[in-house]
Amino acid sequence: MRIDDLALLSDCRTAALVDRRGTVRWHSPQRFDGPSIFGSLLDENAGHWSIWPATDGESERGYTDDGPILRTTLSTGTGEVTLTDALALDVEREGHRIAGGEVTHLVRRAECTRGEMELEVDLAARPEYGLVRPHLVERDDGWELIGGRTPLRLVSSVPHRPDGDRLRATVTLRTGESADWILAAGELDGRTAESALNDTRNGWRSWAAAHDELPGTHGAAMRRSAMVLQALTYAPSGVVVAAPTTSLPERIGEDWNWDYRYAWLRDLAFVVRALWVAACPDEPQRYFDWIARALGRLDGDHVQIMFGVEGERDLTERTIDHLAGFRGSQPVRVGNDAWKQSQLDVHGEVLDSAHLMRDYLGDEITGPIRDTLIGLADRAASGWRETDFGMWEARDKARHYLSSKVMCWVALDRAVKLAPALAAQSRVASWKKARDAVRAAVLDEGWDPDVRAFTGAIGSDQLDASVLLMPLVGIISGDDERMVATVERIEERLASDHGVQRWADEGSAFVLCGFWLSECLVLAGERERAEQRFNATAASANDLGLMAEEVSLETGEPLGNFPQALSHVGLINAAWRLSESAKGIPE
Repeated sequence: MRIDDLALLSDCRTAALVDRRGTVRWHSPQRFDGPSIFGSLLDENAGHWSIWPATDGESERGYTDDGPILRTTLSTGTGEVTLTDALALDVEREGHRIAGGEVTHLVRRAECTRGEMELEVDLAARPEYGLVRPHLVERDDGWELIGGRTPLRLVSSVPHRPDGDRLRATVTLRTGESADWILAAGELDGRTAESALNDTRNGWRSWAAAHDELPGTHGAAMRRSAMVLQALTYAPSGVVVAAPTTSLPERIGEDWNWDYRYAWLRDLAFVVRALWVAACPDEPQRYFDWIARALGRLDGDHVQIMFGVEGERDLTERTIDHLAGFRGSQPVRVGNDAWKQSQLDVHGEVLDSAHLMRDYLGDEITGPIRDTLIGLADRAASGWRETDFGMWEARDKARHYLSSKVMCWVALDRAVKLAPALAAQSRVASWKKARDAVRAAVLDEGWDPDVRAFTGAIGSDQLDASVLLMPLVGIISGDDERMVATVERIEERLASDHGVQRWADEGSAFVLCGFWLSECLVLAGERERAEQRFNATAASANDLGLMAEEVSLETGEPLGNFPQALSHVGLINAAWRLSESAKGIPE
């Protein structure tokens, strides 16, 4: 299978991924970064739940009601059945506060719309990433699957039979008939599948109502990307995970496989901007409260750049050696050792988002949020000359990455502008002095006259698409001749029909970088080329509008964890930039 065969379900606490053949390939019922009970995405023996015609058929699919509620139409020579899949939302939640209840409910409903069809159901739960094979205990209202830390409860309108450690069913549906299933990670909440689906539809409709009129010709794509960001939100804390999966490879068959089910400060800052653009900057105070709580007092040298969804710090990486990996790509990893890295760019990303949301934060920013923003600015001022591992999280050695210096400039520039609200006027002079020194170093030392471009690291002649951030954050004008030349070099050496590589010979295009290039072209006055680059990058989305992290340069196949929050952030921001630029063009 391919990564773009997958569809995302979410209750804003956790996720499930369903393929085109009606099989749940991934589901961690406790929370996004919890152990899976269905893990056949990474190993055929790690659990799945399939509902498919007994005689092979065809399928078509789509989302309903502007939310991640999947409708798959199954067709055979004898009939047609619509399979609806969702993670149930709480009936009492609405708007941006939508979320599932304390117990995750995975709901599936099959409805025969024409003729008749025999369906085969195969539920093989494998808790703890496939290590546990559960006991099957029949109850009056269904089955209990006992094994691992969370008991699973299955209720259904059709009988099931045990087959070793899995449950099977065969059901024949005729026109107008339906069959229902609810799998709960704990006690059931008493709702039927129909009522749970209705609650979920209503919840996503209330969310979608705030996004009916997004600007420009790409409004529909912006809405879908905003939905993905909402679906990747862990509602209890309000943070957004980078992706709902682990170890989907950046290179098939190799070891570039990482766990992305965590909250990065960088991503959260980018998401805040994208949600502001998409007209849904819900409760920014909550985001910054979470950042301040997760970081704690900034008394040491290290500023942690990523956390668990509740703010956990120790994300030590380990390998799950019993899993074969997606199409043989090993190892499968849980945890991410990037939590230990120094990445100087996060100072600027957090302060930039705070400056963007200043009207929401108020004229006086106090308490832990104030201390955090001042602390990040002070660290940018004192530490910008240091090496770090950069926003691409290099695992070989630290360098003087130019994008890290750029974002330190952003931190200081935004801190100066926020100083009155932070009651930090006494620091303004030192912040300005450091800000100007950083800019001078970036523009002088970051420019390579032989390459005719700003390069990825000071003293290096290697191009890096991260420098496309420079005009987007305002350290240089988009039509400055040095930036125009840099964009030209990146187009020549890193860009292709499939997208933009982060560095030469990477072998895949990083979706976010394609959208950054589109924005840079807008700022350089090249709107037609910007539109072309936007469309080429957005074409990496699957039929449901979901985008992966990367795209193979050879085949155009999506790669990496899926769906990827930053790819959807990039689409929203680039679409907004194109829309704003179009306002000055007469029709």
